Amino acid sequence: MRTADRVGSVAVGEDLVDVLVRRLDPDVPVPSVAHPGDAGADLVTTVDVELPPGERVTVPTGIAIALPAGYAGFVLPRSGLAARHGIGIANAPGTIDAGYRGEIMVTLVNHDLTTTVVLRRGDRIAQLVVQRVERAMFHEVDTLPGSARGSGGFGSTGGVTGSSYGGPAPRSIDDSP
Repeated sequence: MRTADRVGSVAVGEDLVDVLVRRLDPDVPVPSVAHPGDAGADLVTTVDVELPPGERVTVPTGIAIALPAGYAGFVLPRSGLAARHGIGIANAPGTIDAGYRGEIMVTLVNHDLTTTVVLRRGDRIAQLVVQRVERAMFHEVDTLPGSARGSGGFGSTGGVTGSSYGGPAPRSIDDSP
């Protein structure tokens, strides 16, 4: 959809996709971006939560949405919650398919090892990013075509001790200078 009006903090003339929102809790805000150009719309918790170190809890957002065919919603962590409190999302990104009409729920996890985090009703807990998705048709084959990478997986392009940056080789703790 092309818009000629200002919608929330979205710039005039920006391409938009219509997302239908049903507030299951009348007190929660309709998801919106905080600043022009932001990708994620804030989601809030509808309940108070105490999240002890290392624990996880699934919290309601009071929002259900209808996405058009060809789109999906992705629930992502808020960087401030992660940086300041160690709060992440257990299954990040959480995927919302176009056909799902239930309440958006967010499973938060407290990665902090010592501090219980308290969230209050209305606190922003996650962000929702809506993206166009390509559908794929999968074909089983006996062999796959070759590639430069091949089957190299986890850490195959370098890492902490196998770095390929070209500097001096890492030393063991027992190596003397």
